[in-house]
Formats: sequence, structure tokens, C-alpha cells
Amino acid sequence: MLEQLLIFTRGGLILWTCKELGNALRGSPIDTLIRSCLLEERSGAASYNYDAPGAAYTLKWTFHNELGLVFVAVYQRILHLLYVDDLLAMMKQAFSEIYDPKRTEYSDFDEMFRQIRKEAEARADDLKRSKQVGKPMNNVKKQGGQSQKAGFERGSKKSVGGLANDDGDGDAKGHRLENGHTNGNSVEIKESRVASVANGKENTSSNIGAFDVSKLQKLRSKGGKKTDTVVSKVPKADPNKKITKKNRVWDDSPPETKLDFTDPMDGNGNIEAEAADHGESMMDKEEIISSDSESEEGEEVVGNGNQPEAKKKGWFSSMFQSIAGKANLEKSDLEPALKALKDRLMTKNVAEEIAEKLCESVAASLEGKKLASFTRISSTVQAAMEEALVRILTPRRSIDILREVHAAKEQRKPYVVVFVGVNGVGKSTNLAKVAYWLLQHEVSVMMAACDTFRSGAVEQLRTHARRLQIPIFEKGYEKDPAVVAKEAIQEATRNGSDVVLVDTAGRMQDNEPLMRALSKLINLNNPDLVLFVGEALVGNDAVDQLSKFNQKLADLSTSPNPRLIDGILLTKFDTIDDKVGAALSMVYVSGAPVMFVGCGQSYTDLKKLNVKSIVKTLLK
Repeated sequence: MLEQLLIFTRGGLILWTCKELGNALRGSPIDTLIRSCLLEERSGAASYNYDAPGAAYTLKWTFHNELGLVFVAVYQRILHLLYVDDLLAMMKQAFSEIYDPKRTEYSDFDEMFRQIRKEAEARADDLKRSKQVGKPMNNVKKQGGQSQKAGFERGSKKSVGGLANDDGDGDAKGHRLENGHTNGNSVEIKESRVASVANGKENTSSNIGAFDVSKLQKLRSKGGKKTDTVVSKVPKADPNKKITKKNRVWDDSPPETKLDFTDPMDGNGNIEAEAADHGESMMDKEEIISSDSESEEGEEVVGNGNQPEAKKKGWFSSMFQSIAGKANLEKSDLEPALKALKDRLMTKNVAEEIAEKLCESVAASLEGKKLASFTRISSTVQAAMEEALVRILTPRRSIDILREVHAAKEQRKPYVVVFVGVNGVGKSTNLAKVAYWLLQHEVSVMMAACDTFRSGAVEQLRTHARRLQIPIFEKGYEKDPAVVAKEAIQEATRNGSDVVLVDTAGRMQDNEPLMRALSKLINLNNPDLVLFVGEALVGNDAVDQLSKFNQKLADLSTSPNPRLIDGILLTKFDTIDDKVGAALSMVYVSGAPVMFVGCGQSYTDLKKLNVKSIVKTLLK
């Protein structure tokens, strides 16, 4: 039976709840649905599962987009209620007839709901009975199909050629009988098949699995000839000639001086300490959004005027529709624009699964809405998608690390940040960038070398610490990283360091031992921030990495409230041009905000994510 049923506006005002369903819900499934599904543009899904201590709920919903109403039903997951979808659709139709924006109380809807519920339950009972009656008939048809199939196989054994091995057609015929076709149709197909074989026109589908030796020999001979010709075309290299690589010269610019970032040495061969000032970090600079996207869109609209006259009819009809307006948007009206939008997102490196879910969510939010005059469907869909992307990428909580650092400092404890991620994404380099940014804001930093697995990891972090002139806590290799991190935090507490940046070993999301070690490090030290470092180059793999990292941290945690990924640091952002879809994929999967963006090789190349710029690039 139903546990809860309610109607509320998109603004959060509850208009009606079913008083007959007085069951107290465990946890807060409605709030979780709004926060984790509706606000995260996952409303295109069919249902939402909510787990609470001692209960498991399934939530279903529908929208009335023109009135801005949401209808939600909650029931126990173990119960498969067939009438919930019909019930919500009938409630939506009935409530829209009595809805008044000025009213906030709808007690008169109770009696209407009772009638609607009885009708929905009666429909579900009739559907069950029809299914139960249909089961014996299906069994009889299956038995008949099997007997006819056996007879056909016995008859086919006496024939010659391709019919002797035609078991697949018998299966297909049995399937036709099971689906309710008459025996006459299958006999006609069989007779036509026999006639075609007699005329020498045997169906090629019966020979799909056959092995033709003559064709294979021909292919081999052709392949051998091709390889011979290819080999003959390759020129022989002169062993006496030394091949040297020439430096590429861009335009006619003068040759640049050789870059040397090695540490300077004195006369005795000792490395001198460098100054920590490398310039102002890009985190503190305001990024100016260029208007390239608007100009390109304008050029595209102007360019469309030179299309051939064959498309004038479609242009005129769409113009007439935009002037007259459309009564209500239907799913079929939205599909062409959504398909074009999905393809555009995928070309910008957005994971296919996420692009499809976003389009489904936008369709759910627009279906049933009235299209205003002088408005095209494509522009309406694009505006809705832009709002959805801004809502997803905008952080739902404060990401001001400096404020959190000062709050931890008042409590006389260091602020601990753990950097996690797969191999080779740039965790150590971007850890040094974050350290440099914190130093510019007069925050004392200490590094903890907890990558005791990769060769050279400690030396790499030691070099960064020497260049930035900050302390580093290290214990060498083949040590327990969780214990090293704990001792580093204790050392930072004694020395009065404000922030501890913990470097961890790179690990693939499927590596069970390393993921268990990472879970132990997080559970033992309870860091203030867990940063996932990911490449901006990845596409579909971003979904797999983040979802499995979060899943492993949740599964391997001993706490009832496991620590998951709190934020994302995107690296190599300067190498992707307009393929910025990885940021959207990672945020959509984890719900964690992008807190830093790495965009270069120097310590200053760290900046904040500009949400408006990313959204314009995705839709450009």
C-alpha cells in the first residue's frame, strides 16, 4: 500500500497530502528526492529508491510543467504497485482542473482522490486477471509450437541441401506461433522457402555460420598480395645517414632562450634554496568571459540565410508556429532539438549516459508547457538546458577553503586535505600549486608524503617543498600511509602548521588492496577535505572513476556515515580546448563541486571554475 502521497509547487509549498495515509516515514525520502534527484536534473528517471534504517522506499513522481506542480507517491519497495503511474496521471488531470494559484488549501480534493484511487486499483486488478487468464493459453501455444517444430525437424532430416541443417527456422516458427500468429502463415513461409531452394535461390541466412574454404583461400591470397605490395613500397633506410630531429620553428619568431628550471648550485656543488615568490596565483584573479560564443551564434544565424530554397517550407512553418504559439509542448516536439543538443554535449566530451539523462530531465521539465509567441522550440530547449547546467555546476555549499582553514585554526587544530585519484593525473604537482596559493594568503603549510608505493614520489614532493620553502613529513617507502598521515597531523599540531596537504599513491578504481588502504587512511585520520584529482581529458571514464571511488569508500568504511569525495580538482585544463565536458560528468556523478582547475605547469597555474564560461562552451 501507499505510504505517502502529496502535491507541492516547484517553490516548495505543499498544497495537499493524503490524510488517509498517516504512516510516519522513516528518514526524509521527500527531501532527499528533491535534493538528490529533482534539483540535480535527474527527474527523467522512472523512479527513485531511498534506503533508511529499517525501511526501503520507492518514490515516483510526475510534473505539471504549465502550472509548476509536482505529484509524488511513496511506497515500500518490496511492494510492486502497478497502479501508481495511472494514479499519478489521474491525480494530475483532476487537480489541474481545480487548481487556483491563490489557494493554499485543497481539502475538497480528498473525495476526488478516493474515487481516483478506487478506479486505479480496479484497473490494476483487471490487468492482473487478464495476465493470469493469458498464462495457460500461452503454455498451450508453446506446446503446440514445440510439437510442430519437432515435426518440421523430422521432415527436414529427410530433405537434402540447406534444409537438412535448418534448425534456426524451426525456432523462428515456434516463436511465431508463441506470439499468436496462425499456423497458415508459418506454413506459407515454409512452402515459399522450399520453393526458393528448389529454384536455386537459397536464403543466405541459413549459411551464416557455414565455413567456406575456397573464400578463405581467396582472402589469404589477396591479403598476401597486398602485404607484398606494401612492403615493396617502403624505401630502404640508408644505414650510413644519421637521422637528426630538427626543432620546429613557429612563424618567423626569433629563437627563444633555453628554459632551465633546475636548482642553481654554488661553487661547491650544493643546491641553493630558491625564493618562494613565483608571482600571483590565478586563483585570486577574476576571469573575464569573452563574447566569442555570442558572436559565433550570431554568425551562425546569419549564415543560415544562405541555405537552399528546399528548406524554405520548414522555415516558414516554424516561423508561423513561433508567431501563433503552440498549445502545449509534447515529447515528439522536443525530440529533434534534444537529439541535436545531446550530440553537441557528447562532442564536448560529456559522457553519453549523462548527456542522455540531462536531455531526459529537460524533456520532463518542458513537456506540457505552453510555448510563448515568437519563440522557437530549439531556443526554449537550449534555455532550459542552460539553466540545468548552471544549476548542476554551481556548488550547493561553501567552497571557501580559507575560511574553513581559519575556523580550524581557532580550534587549535590543522586543516587536513587528502589528494586522491588514479595514476598520472598530477596529484603531487597540483598539491604544490595549492600549497603555493595558501602561502600567498599567509597560511602555514606542511606536506605529508604518504605515497609510499611509487618510486620517486617522496623525492618529487621533497623537491616541491624545497622550492616553496615549506616543511615536509616523510617516512620513506613501504610504510603504512595511514600511519604516516596520522603522524604528520600530530607533527603539524606540535609545530603549529595551519594546513596539512596529504599526498597519496595513484590507484585505479578497480584495485582492491590500494582502495582498502585509501579507505583506512581516510577513516583513521578523518580529514577535513577529500579532493579527487582528475584529468579534464577523460570522457566516459570519468563516470566510472568517480562512481567506483565513492562506492569503494562507502563499502570499505567501518563508519555508518562514510566519508566520500568532497571536492574535485581538474588538471590539464589547458590542453582540452573546448572539450570541457569532463567537469560536467564528474560533478553530475559525484555531486561534489569543482574547487580547483589546473591550467599549466607553474605554481601560479591554478584557478577557480568559471561556471558561466563552461556552460557557454558546452552549448556553443
